[in-house]
Amino acid sequence: MTNPPGQSVSANTVAESHEGEFGCTLMDLRKLMELRGADAVAQISAHYGGVQEICTRLKTSPIEGLSGNPADLEKRRLVFGKNVIPPKRPKTFLELVWEALQDVTLIILEIAAIISLVLSFYRPPGGDNEICGHIASSPEEEEEGETGWIEGAAILASVIIVVLVTAFNDWSKEKQFRGLQSRIELEQKFSIIRNGQLIQLPVAEIVVGDIAQIKYGDLLPADGILIQGNDLKIDESSLTGESDHVKKTLDKDPMLLSGTHVMEGSGRMVVTAVGVNSQTGIIFTLLGASEEEDDDDKKKKAKTQDGVALEIQPLNSQEGLDSEDKEKKIARIPKKEKSVLQGKLTRLAVQIGKAGLIMSVLTVVILILYFVVDNFVIQRREWLPECTPVYIQYFVKFFIIGVTVLVVAVPEGLPLAVTISLAYSVKKMMKDNNLVRHLDACETMGNATAICSDKTGTLTMNRMTVVQAYIGGTHYRQIPQPDVFPPKVLELIVNGISINCAYTSKIQPPEKEGGLPRQVGNKTECGLLGFVTDLKQDYQAVRNEVPEEKLFKVYTFNSVRKSMSTVIRKPEGGFRMFSKGASEIMLRRCDRILNKEGEIKSFRSKDRDNMVRNVIEPMASEGLRTICLAYRDFDGTEPSWDIEGEILTSLICIAVVGIEDPVRPEVPDAIAKCKRAGITVRMVTGDNVNTARAIATKCGILTPKDDFLCLEGKEFNSLIRNEKGEVEQEKLDKIWPKLRVLARSSPTDKHTLVKGIIDSTAGEQRQVVAVTGDGTNDGPALKKADVGFAMGIAGTDVAKEASDIILTDDNFTSIVKAVMWGRNVYDSISKFLQFQLTVNVVAVIVAFTGACITQDSPLKAVQMLWVNLIMDTFASLALATEPPTESLLRRRPYGRNKPLISRTMMKNILGHAVYQLLIVFLLVFAGDTLFDIDSGRKAPLNSPPSQHYTIVFNTFVLMQLFNEINARKIHGEKNVFAGVYRNIIFCTVVLGTFFCQIMIVELGGKPFSCTSLTMEQWMWCLFIGIGELLWGQVISAIPTKSLKFLKEAGHGSDKEDISRDTEGMDEIDLAEMELRRGQILWVRGLNRIQTQIDVINKFQTEAPLKRVRENMTQHLDVKLVPSSYSAAVASLRTCPSISSAISSAVTSPPVGNQSRQTVP
Repeated sequence: MTNPPGQSVSANTVAESHEGEFGCTLMDLRKLMELRGADAVAQISAHYGGVQEICTRLKTSPIEGLSGNPADLEKRRLVFGKNVIPPKRPKTFLELVWEALQDVTLIILEIAAIISLVLSFYRPPGGDNEICGHIASSPEEEEEGETGWIEGAAILASVIIVVLVTAFNDWSKEKQFRGLQSRIELEQKFSIIRNGQLIQLPVAEIVVGDIAQIKYGDLLPADGILIQGNDLKIDESSLTGESDHVKKTLDKDPMLLSGTHVMEGSGRMVVTAVGVNSQTGIIFTLLGASEEEDDDDKKKKAKTQDGVALEIQPLNSQEGLDSEDKEKKIARIPKKEKSVLQGKLTRLAVQIGKAGLIMSVLTVVILILYFVVDNFVIQRREWLPECTPVYIQYFVKFFIIGVTVLVVAVPEGLPLAVTISLAYSVKKMMKDNNLVRHLDACETMGNATAICSDKTGTLTMNRMTVVQAYIGGTHYRQIPQPDVFPPKVLELIVNGISINCAYTSKIQPPEKEGGLPRQVGNKTECGLLGFVTDLKQDYQAVRNEVPEEKLFKVYTFNSVRKSMSTVIRKPEGGFRMFSKGASEIMLRRCDRILNKEGEIKSFRSKDRDNMVRNVIEPMASEGLRTICLAYRDFDGTEPSWDIEGEILTSLICIAVVGIEDPVRPEVPDAIAKCKRAGITVRMVTGDNVNTARAIATKCGILTPKDDFLCLEGKEFNSLIRNEKGEVEQEKLDKIWPKLRVLARSSPTDKHTLVKGIIDSTAGEQRQVVAVTGDGTNDGPALKKADVGFAMGIAGTDVAKEASDIILTDDNFTSIVKAVMWGRNVYDSISKFLQFQLTVNVVAVIVAFTGACITQDSPLKAVQMLWVNLIMDTFASLALATEPPTESLLRRRPYGRNKPLISRTMMKNILGHAVYQLLIVFLLVFAGDTLFDIDSGRKAPLNSPPSQHYTIVFNTFVLMQLFNEINARKIHGEKNVFAGVYRNIIFCTVVLGTFFCQIMIVELGGKPFSCTSLTMEQWMWCLFIGIGELLWGQVISAIPTKSLKFLKEAGHGSDKEDISRDTEGMDEIDLAEMELRRGQILWVRGLNRIQTQIDVINKFQTEAPLKRVRENMTQHLDVKLVPSSYSAAVASLRTCPSISSAISSAVTSPPVGNQSRQTVP
């Protein structure tokens, strides 16, 4: 909607009048932000008199920020604009209708229907029925002949319905995407200082003049100028294409641009441009993202492909994720392969489409040949000019039948089913704390075979607490009273923590009375600040004394340093540097340590080894993260601060603290579910190997006596790289299957591991890997993974941008829910396919055979379109919205190679097709005799609908309706009604379709080629339909293994052919399980009796009873609790005699695991 001219003029006048109140105009700031480096510094000092003066002109305080007065904020929005890029106009419903009309098969049907419609009104002069062939003879048929136009009109009406349904689905899908995008934007907040308070503000509410606190991992939401920075490095590749990180300082380059990433350091900036006036906004405007005219839409799309605009999507643009925008979003990321399901569906749809096309062409050819041979060869008629329109009408009718066969054969309902299933799942997943950014990630998650998870915050609660400390040669198992330390040591601890933690990390009072204090910022730093509070000291008083502006130099934490150091000036002259970081790394930098009296004494490598053995390893084995605090004084000449190697050495160790981060109570259960579901969970963490192993054991990733590997990053690299330092897939393939914990790992190690697992062809099936990450450096691994999970709370903006799903509660349990939803999507599509392909096979064969034998299809074009509507739109709605159940987690993942249509499904499809074909052909060729009614076969053109063919149509639809209930189960389950009441949509669709069918048969008349049926005929139709359910039980009772001739369809990416035995093992067939359950119980029973006899024999031959019991229990635990029935039979048949196992266990003690880095 546009404003009236007068109104816009007055608005501009108001903006200009307000502009005078600020010392610089919108255009001044826009021009300033276009400058870089030395040019910008020169302009700021020459034209504005420095950054402080810019703040004064913008009426803001560099320390206190804006006051937050609503009138002032509104004025700033009016003058400098809002921090929003106007969204691209959504497609209107009519545009979506036009797009739906572009479908080739629909266009062919439309043309055929129009030709049929035109010809039905044409009456050839003197056209004699006897000469031109039999059209209509009786008076009643003459009258019906007048209504020949109805079929053409009905086809057009059906096409219109299909188009409207498709357009509505696209419209609702686009609406869903826009809702999702706005939800993502609402989640995006930024740290702003207002009235001296640091607050989290939605990005859209930021105004020019705001003071923004920026830190490692942030995605800048607006343009600004640096006021104060600590070791700040920015990735500007999204704007410049340069991959090198740009160092930002006040004297060299203070310009910060929206859409760029903070890769290191922290600082504060004054916001100078927002929304369409920021550098990103200007580029968006140039690219036409906020243009209202759509004439050059194609040009715009072409422009955005060159990569400039694509890189800047992360800004708070409210663009909906429609197809075009989604392409933009994905184009920022190195293109992933098609999702597993998409790949399989594409292959399957192409195969079905080809088969359908061949059948439809054959149908048309046979019908035309039959007509020509019958009329001009057998009956020896001549082609008369006045008969041409009549013949053309026949040919058009044949063509319509052929096209209808194609329409029914082509599974155009597949995309719809996928869309509905994904949209439904995404909506529900939001309630399970999964914010899905890329739709295909949802179903890919269902195929996940491996999860590489972070430890902190995902498996643990991310609530850090210092519980042990080593200070002055004493290991305190509990936090001591402050008076046990000399004042000098206490002061060093308090100052070292208060000053050398990011000032954004704070401990705030609990929200509810009696609750725990809130930790804001970096949780490890919050744990240390909590330690200061436990020592009855006030960290805020220290920070007030040494504000952030007084910090001389900050070496911020990064994955290379694994430490953070802050340099301050000492009042008496010289400098003091406080350092903190991973204990084993920091101790290598220390050559002195404080003793009990606070005196400095030397710290040799022997002392270091003792400390690691006696302090750090015991702490780590209890699952504690160990942090070392140290300091160094520089009293002589000022050193060269840029040579880090000389600065971060010769430190004095103050203390080592053990920080506890408890395992989330629900995680062990979630990991047990993953193991049951055939998903391997690996922990990738920066912590030391002992801490990692202890936490992994608590979580259940490792269990005692497992032969799994725990490696440190360094050792991992030495095992997988060759002499040149290149990763060798062969070496990696030997490591990753057994690797469960990767400790002290860098983001590169994480990426190497993820890439190695995805690219590996070592196992029985290709791996599908999900990865969690929170840091900026996790970006590459998150992008490489099949599904990247970013942490919604602890995650940086960069990690969120690289991810597919955001965990809004940072909880591992939510990943398990995502697996369940993903598998549900996959199964929903399989259910829909099972149903649709049955209809496809039957409808195509019926139309083809009927056309060849009776010169007409038993199912008319409009009836076929109704069947198409049932099986496409309605069935996709019914079967794609099944809610997930826990049983989904009791089977192994399908993986990349598993076919979409399993043998069990193929058995169901062909089994039901046989039943339906027998019934339909019986009714077509003998129905008139059975029901004692007139035959509908070989009816003349434009003849009235017959009861015979109405019964065929009605029975066919009712069989599909009851088969839809059968299709709810795809693994051979007996109870097809299980949980049906939980899916209201399914019940509504089935009952609604049945009601519509009654209306069509009884009231449809000529348009639907139907006539009303008697109650008895209806009962027979219903009885045959219900027979589908009974026939389903017969089919499910046949074990799939016995049907070796059945082939699977819809395979994934080609790899070496999986052996038939393996496929058989993976096949889920509950009918077979039922049959084998009895055998298994017998085998188990016999084995137990055998075991007990052997135990008694052993006991009698002097073996100690206790030892036998222990070994027997261990043995039974291993052998008699198999993961599946088939595995049970296999293990019990192939295992050596249990008596020999027990005897060997009694005579020789168990040997511990010899693997060097395995679980204790």
